[in-house]
Amino acid sequence: MQLNGLTKINKKKIRVGRGIGSGKGKTSSRGHKGQKSRSGVAIKSFEGGQMPLYRRLPKRGFRSLNKKNTAILNLSKIQNIIDKSKNNIKTTLDLNILKEKKIINKNYSKLKILGSGEIKKNIEISAHFVSKQALSKIEKAGGKISIVKK
Repeated sequence: MQLNGLTKINKKKIRVGRGIGSGKGKTSSRGHKGQKSRSGVAIKSFEGGQMPLYRRLPKRGFRSLNKKNTAILNLSKIQNIIDKSKNNIKTTLDLNILKEKKIINKNYSKLKILGSGEIKKNIEISAHFVSKQALSKIEKAGGKISIVKK
């Protein structure tokens, strides 16, 4: 590599509207008349009068402003939590303990227990919602469940 063989990186900017001799004078490469030739005009999603894409597509979805975040735990997941020695959960399990141990996200405000999987240890669980299947499996294992009211 030599100094005389380097490519230029500081190219001059083309200054439009600076006279006929510049090659970019008069209309400054904008053509004649019309909306696009004027200054300060941006036509974002204009499709020449055709119905724009964002209006052709149907409106989808809805975001609730007062959505309550509910953490969902299956019995298999609860059994895994109990089995892991680092969690050190012996007798009780509730939303605050799960948040403390960083098993679930701190943004959750309610806890729901579902009955997928098996639970072997008798444990006391307090949750906001419980499925019938989960309730029967927990009681069969010798555990207790208490439903938290508002």
